[in-house]
Amino acid sequence: MNTIDTFRGAELHGRPAVSRGFAGRFVFVLGSIARQIDRTLQRRRGRLALMEMTDEQLKDIGISRCDAHREGIRPFWE
Repeated sequence: MNTIDTFRGAELHGRPAVSRGFAGRFVFVLGSIARQIDRTLQRRRGRLALMEMTDEQLKDIGISRCDAHREGIRPFWE
């Protein structure tokens, strides 16, 4: 194994494995929080869309009206 391969092995997700300063860590944490909020909002929009579907649409995807309602009223954090 040569030096370049060793350095490439140290990278995680395309980011170098060197230590970040405070600003770099802060930006990373803010990005992580933003991604989590985005995933939560996407999940909520999907649940609301289930509740707006017609019985025929729900039947097409194999979900009963009761299941759609149960999923739609779940809290956003679940």
